[in-house]
Order: sequence, then structure tokens, then C-alpha cells
Amino acid sequence: MVQDTSLSRKLFVGFNYTFLAIMAFLCLFPIIHILAISFSSNQAVVKGIVTLWPVEFTTASYQYALSKKAFTTSMGVSLTRILFGTVIQMLMIIHVAYPLSKEASQFKMRTFYVWLFFVTMLVSGGLIPTYMMIRNTGLLDTIWALVIPNAVPVFSVVLLLNFFRAIPKELEEAAFMDGAGHFKLLWKIYVPLSTPALATLFLFSIVFHWNSWFDGLIYMNDISNYPLQTYLQTIVTGFEMDVVSEEDAELLKELSNRTFRSAQVFLGALPVLMVYPFLQRYFMKGIVLGSVKE
Repeated sequence: MVQDTSLSRKLFVGFNYTFLAIMAFLCLFPIIHILAISFSSNQAVVKGIVTLWPVEFTTASYQYALSKKAFTTSMGVSLTRILFGTVIQMLMIIHVAYPLSKEASQFKMRTFYVWLFFVTMLVSGGLIPTYMMIRNTGLLDTIWALVIPNAVPVFSVVLLLNFFRAIPKELEEAAFMDGAGHFKLLWKIYVPLSTPALATLFLFSIVFHWNSWFDGLIYMNDISNYPLQTYLQTIVTGFEMDVVSEEDAELLKELSNRTFRSAQVFLGALPVLMVYPFLQRYFMKGIVLGSVKE
């Protein structure tokens, strides 16, 4: 294959790299700026001289944030929510997408159920009926109030069922000829071949549960049951320093509400930033390619 080395091609490639570099910088700038503020002193932040690098480096904000019991408790709630919520979501997505990926001749009620799920993407019961349902089922102030209402994300189901439909039918026919049933076909063939799609949906689920804060605010009456993002939302909207210990008072001399909030916001985003690089490679990879030989 002959590679195009013309001037126009070089200019096009150069423009693409420059444009993508600028866009990447614009996406990273807020994160880097928040990180720099969180490691800077109160005086430097007040003067407005902090940009992309900490000024008068200090870890006081992180020491104070991690010393707060409410912060560590809410972190534990969020991790528990991710553990249960992601596992339940992935199981529900897989078991709902598989039958809906079949033809109408194989699953006669397929069209009805597809429309039944699709309508939920357009119309919801509303906040008050949802709250009443959560209250009447005894889920208030429990982790299940954050997990069960979001157990079946229909958009993720649509993505996976379309991926399932792209899997060659020859694999399914061969499995049935060998005596496999639908359950074995799903977990031995469909799920392994759908690793890129499942990894993407897995990341979507983690990000959703980690970033959700509103449901924790309305379904949790006790602040000790707040997930991390709900706790951070209350901190960002109202920074309270009315009751502090002597050790905290020494730390508060070196930080302000901006440095403290920045530290907690970055700590809240850190887990997702750490998980993403391990799953990103699946976004552009297709394991199904070449699975069927002519």
C-alpha cells in the first residue's frame, strides 16, 4: 500500500493533531486547575495566581478532607453502591438484551417487550410517584433505594442487543447442534464475544453510580447514608466550619473553602479516572471479527 506523502496530506494530518491536542487540553485544563488549587495555599488562591501548577504547595486540604468522618463514610457508601449497582445492572442488561436480540420467529413477544422498554426512555413516572414507591416499599435510607430503581438502563440494553444481533448466527446454530441451551449459549458464546460492549457498559454503569447525587439527596434522610457525590454537593453549596477541633483549626489556617472543595472534588473524580484507562482499549476493539471462518 502506497502512503500519501503529499503536502496537502501532511497539512491535513498536522491540522488534525493540532486540533485534537487543543481539544484535549481544553478537556484536561479544568481538572488540572482544580488539582493545582487543591495543593495550593489559601493566600495563593485568594491572590488568583494559581493556574496549572500549585503555588506554595500544601496538602492541608487533603488532610482535612480525609480526616472528616462524613467523607470517608460517604466514600464507603459510594463504593458499596458501585459494587451492588454495577453487578445488578450488568446481569439485568445481559439477561434482558439476549431475548430481545432474537428474531420475532424465535421470540413471538419480542416486539411488544421492545416497545415496552422503549416507552420508559420517553416517559417516566415522575419524581413524586417514584419517591412514594420507594417509601412504601421500605427502601428509604437503604442502599437499595440507590440501586434497584436504576437496575435496568434501557439505553444500555439497546446497545447490547444490537451487539448481540451482529454476532454470526452460525455460532448459535453450531452450539444448538452440540446440545447447548439458551443459558449456556448466552454465557459461553455471547458474553465472551461481547467483551468490548460489556466493558463499555460496565464503565457507563460505574460512572453513572459514582456521579449520581440527586437520588441520595431525596432518598436518604440520614447524612451518614449519603453517597460521596451527594455529600460533596452539600459541601459545595455550603461550606461549614462552625464546629472544629484544635487540630482542624490549625489546618483551616492554611486552606479556604475553594482549596477544600477542590480537594474533595478531585478525590471524588479520582476513582473513575483510575478505572477508565483499563477499559478504554475495549472501545475500539472488536473480538467478533474473524470468529467465523469461511
